[in-house]
Amino acid sequence: MIRKANVTDVKKIQKLINYYAKHDMMLPRSLSELYENIRDFFVYAEGKNIHGACALHIDWEDLAEIKSLAVAKGKSGKGVGSKLLEECLKEAHTLRVKKVFALTYVPEFFEHAGFRTIDKKELPRKIWSECIKCVYFPNCNEIAMMKEI
Repeated sequence: MIRKANVTDVKKIQKLINYYAKHDMMLPRSLSELYENIRDFFVYAEGKNIHGACALHIDWEDLAEIKSLAVAKGKSGKGVGSKLLEECLKEAHTLRVKKVFALTYVPEFFEHAGFRTIDKKELPRKIWSECIKCVYFPNCNEIAMMKEI
């Protein structure tokens, strides 16, 4: 079941995200960052277990970002990631956001959802507000993808 995340999900979300971060497949997230942004997250839950997470973070009046899309290994390839992304895109539409972007190591996933590759230079607010603080800046290997809603 996909639902909005709550504070009791944070440690499970972090464990899921940081598993992939340890394998250089996404960026790690601290507990404080997750608590501060918990309202951005949707989770795929079965009982008390969290098997997937994805956030929609609003960056500006016309721009939002898909962040921390992660699905547990046992649920991978079963449409969980697509459902989480779809839920975030529905919320973006409800909020009247015009464009949604993602920085990803898996561009094929986002291409299937209608995203197109863009140059990171098209995201100056993101680069100078958040990316500049990242340990991988300026040598980031993530691919910028955009979808217009």
